[in-house]
Amino acid sequence: MNKSIMVATMLAALIPGLAIAGDSPAPYNAKAYLIWPKNGATIKGGKFWARFGVRNMGIAPAGIEKKFTGHHHLVIDAELPPFDEEIPADRNHLHYGKGYSEGRIKLPPGKHTLQLVFADHDHIVHNPPVFSEKITIYVPAN
Repeated sequence: MNKSIMVATMLAALIPGLAIAGDSPAPYNAKAYLIWPKNGATIKGGKFWARFGVRNMGIAPAGIEKKFTGHHHLVIDAELPPFDEEIPADRNHLHYGKGYSEGRIKLPPGKHTLQLVFADHDHIVHNPPVFSEKITIYVPAN
């Protein structure tokens, strides 16, 4: 867990009403991770299958409310969204609300960042937040 999340979690415990994530619980040892690509990968042509994983939680489609489950969101070239709001759906925040653990991605040439965030049935991040490390990948110009 990065320092800012640790501080926010401690503040939330001390200050009633401070929102750092949604109401859906997650085990403290839960973790989202990218299976592929790996940090530092070079993706020729910019098209690839991104593959996701989650540890100590289950995957369920959006709209299905079940404890310790959720679905993946891939954040591309952006910071993580606010943890107490619905994750936006745009070119930087891809939703996998049907419960998918992979998705076909196409990126233009350049340096890109990828990060997963796991969210509940309403696209709100769990409490505590479950997300992956941010990785960097490269797409060479042809």
